[in-house]
Amino acid sequence: MKKVNILLTVLILAGLSSCKDFLDVKPTNSGDSKTSIQTPADAQVMINGLMRSMTSSDYYGRNLFLYGDAKGGDMTIASRGRGNDGLYVFDHQASSGSFSGFWSQIYYCILLSNNLLESIEKIVVTNPSTDFNTYKGQALTARALMYFDLVRLYGKSYDDDKSSYGVPNITTPIDASAQPLRASVEQNYIQILADLKAAATLLSKTKAPGYINYYANQAIQARVYLYMKDYPNALKAAEEVMIGYPASALYTNAAWVDSWKTQFGSESVFELGVFPSEGDLTTASLGFYTRRKGHTQSTVLGWFIASDYYLARMNQDPTDVRFGILSFDEISNTRLGALYKYSGSTALAGDGKATATAVNIKVIRLSEIYLIAAEAAFPTDKIKAAGYLQQIRKRSPGLPPATAVNITVDMILDERSKELYGEGHRFFDMIRLNKSITFNDELGNISAPLRTKTIDRTFFRTRLPISQTELNANPGLKAQQNQGY
Repeated sequence: MKKVNILLTVLILAGLSSCKDFLDVKPTNSGDSKTSIQTPADAQVMINGLMRSMTSSDYYGRNLFLYGDAKGGDMTIASRGRGNDGLYVFDHQASSGSFSGFWSQIYYCILLSNNLLESIEKIVVTNPSTDFNTYKGQALTARALMYFDLVRLYGKSYDDDKSSYGVPNITTPIDASAQPLRASVEQNYIQILADLKAAATLLSKTKAPGYINYYANQAIQARVYLYMKDYPNALKAAEEVMIGYPASALYTNAAWVDSWKTQFGSESVFELGVFPSEGDLTTASLGFYTRRKGHTQSTVLGWFIASDYYLARMNQDPTDVRFGILSFDEISNTRLGALYKYSGSTALAGDGKATATAVNIKVIRLSEIYLIAAEAAFPTDKIKAAGYLQQIRKRSPGLPPATAVNITVDMILDERSKELYGEGHRFFDMIRLNKSITFNDELGNISAPLRTKTIDRTFFRTRLPISQTELNANPGLKAQQNQGY
């Protein structure tokens, strides 16, 4: 009997169970893209469903952000056994601890994008006057972002070995029995850029809260080019975003802390909406996982806290405004290791909804774009790089300003850590720049027998394994398993 590829069947079954409302109820969040897409309004419903699926706990709703900071050394754990320890101790195996939810959920979202794009193409052939440009542009951009995330999780860095295995490139709906093999990292990036460039011409520059517009597309391009170390194009894309979001859109120091209580604020380039009746992960939410143990509820276990290394970076300036979204943790009442960005505030204010766990996911903020621009400008124009960096560094008013004389890549990297803490960047930053990562194991007396205290990108567990279930269903992938597993 022919084995059916888990890549498709699990995704479809997961969608039917965990996203039942979104698949079956109209007109809230979606419909069957193969039969329901007849008008732009139908396409909008499917885009709503796609955005909703991206807030899964296996994706932007929680695990991707925890992955970046726990594996990057900015977060640590106070005790083992509370859940998701593997994100910190790297005890991944193909048969256990593989975090296969990344693979299944992101490919499920890609499946939604591909179905929508195919449906749009069929309709446009028979009715070319119908305008689906916005929805096609959003689906292409979202697919590019999803492939970018997948190749970061499963592939090597672009400048490490771009000929090595990335992830399967699937750009059209395929049969459930199909057994796609892994493309190279370079092929993934070629597809990512092709989608982004095709989409950019279709998208509006008008702000679209909760959705992807032209500037969100450019922001993703800036990220992608930065990872490729194509600094001229990264700078060009970042500056394009800053044209649409001028410097005055950056939060002042006085407004920064309260910005986390705000939906779709002036710095929001791409933000996913989360609502109490739809998508609220409650006790599985990102905000729940980063609060202090026992804060208001015994079920808050204090899963992840700031490492000593991150706090040392912050303590370079005790007046840093970003201390305002940190509170004391279980270690002591003076150690500000608990993060409250995704609770709205340290008082659990949320962001204006009925529950403090239904807080929107800020995928890309303008602050990140300034930091991308600073890093991209650094090799050729240190004056410009320092100017962009200082726009964010001034959130630490006690530190000397960044100048063309004192700016370094490490200064930019430190600022990315402080500004983007809890937003899933640190690990990927350290890996793409070939930096060593040191873990704060001693804080919780943590045993991590499958990794050393300090690692770099030569450590095979910096890439996730393809799960054993997927290997069993798609035997061709066995020869393409990541080295070491």
